[in-house]
Amino acid sequence: MAERITPRNTNYSDWYIDIVTQAKLADYSPVKGSMVIRPRGYALWEKIQSNLDRMFKETGHVNAYFPLLIPQSYLQKEAEHVEGFAPELAVVTHGGGSELEEPLVIRPTSETIIWSMYKKWIQSYRDLPLLINQWANVLRWEKRTRLFLRTSEFLWQEGHTAHASSQEAEEETLRMLEVYKTFAEDYLALPVLTGVKSQSEKFAGAVNTYAIEALMQDKKALQAGTSHFLGQNFAKAFDVTYQTPEGTLDYVWASSWGVSTRLIGALIMAHSDDNGLVLPPRIAPTKAVIVPIFRNKNKDQVLTYARSVFAALQETLGNELNTVIIDEDDSNSPGWKFAEWEMVGVPVRIEIGPRDMENQKVVIVRRDTGEKEIVPAAEAAGRVQQLMEEIQSNLLQRARTFRDQNTFQASTYDEFKAYFNSDGGGGFVTAYWNGDPAVEARVKEETKATIRVLPFGNEETAQGNTCIFTGEPAKYAAVFAKAY
Repeated sequence: MAERITPRNTNYSDWYIDIVTQAKLADYSPVKGSMVIRPRGYALWEKIQSNLDRMFKETGHVNAYFPLLIPQSYLQKEAEHVEGFAPELAVVTHGGGSELEEPLVIRPTSETIIWSMYKKWIQSYRDLPLLINQWANVLRWEKRTRLFLRTSEFLWQEGHTAHASSQEAEEETLRMLEVYKTFAEDYLALPVLTGVKSQSEKFAGAVNTYAIEALMQDKKALQAGTSHFLGQNFAKAFDVTYQTPEGTLDYVWASSWGVSTRLIGALIMAHSDDNGLVLPPRIAPTKAVIVPIFRNKNKDQVLTYARSVFAALQETLGNELNTVIIDEDDSNSPGWKFAEWEMVGVPVRIEIGPRDMENQKVVIVRRDTGEKEIVPAAEAAGRVQQLMEEIQSNLLQRARTFRDQNTFQASTYDEFKAYFNSDGGGGFVTAYWNGDPAVEARVKEETKATIRVLPFGNEETAQGNTCIFTGEPAKYAAVFAKAY
């Protein structure tokens, strides 16, 4: 059985790492800053990947794959892009025992290599829109790393689209932001704020960056996904033009958008407790586990009964491998098994002992609340199916309530600082801001809080109000938080 988890309220960071390692989601690798995603962790990524991939295809996108190695000169074509990523680049200078004519960068993101190909593929308005997604790994040389949340190498998807107009590209950017929001809330049970990033927080090379932001249980924000309107920046850098219906040439407009294995970190920190992982059923690789309780004298009868319940559950929840598991291992006690399955976050546990067999009943235990109920075996599959939706809904509502209880409006800078400097402080704090990046930088220096998003419609909200940091007229109602 896993070791005792550090209590969340004692040391949140240790609590998080304990869950990642003891639930066997990931482990540290010999390569500094990189992690090994273990089978349970990768199964979560596969669930994320399969659901998002379907949503991408439903919105007209197709998958492709582009090279891991990018000529260094490509990154230098877009000045803001190379400046933003330069400190994080890993560069290959030798191959096959010889020095390369041109150094190759291990991709930190793929805009440059993809737009070099789009130049070959796009000639006419008939070639647009081009809607491509890539599932890949990327490398950004990180100094401070934490499993799933920030590692040098990580898995992600990156969408790259090309359009004939600014309006179409912006609509695509916002459509994919909405896809991310829907996925976060409907599958991860993760309520998110959406909006645009401040200019200092935007993606290097973007005109605007939009984001989904979630609040973790330690009251820090986590950026869970971004969608970028790139304007014509990369089209101009790589000379990607198209012939319009009128016969003139114009530069292509673009978007890019991505989420990563960081979503697994968000899942853990948003829902888990001191007993381990808590998973929303729609994203859980295993939705239910049956634990037979027996002694040698009644083992065969209890197992036969448990297997009949297992078969009914499989028929109801689906025959996908490991959706339902029956734990017949007799080398550990039932109590050990209960704790182990709680640790890995299976949404529902079904306990079946000799008395349950005699009464044709089962005991169903919810992972999210710990509540137990006894139901007739004939009704178990239907009840478990109901619980999948109840647990999914409860986790979303619980996370939304926590977020709302920790969302504040600051009317003065002293009040603002008090939210972040007090013990147990944090959360989302909305404040009127004059839009000056120097003020934003000063606030970050003094409080460690950054602008997470400028919510949609916030400029109208700010009209007629005063910046709490300077006393000048406010331009934005910005949402601040300390963040990962």
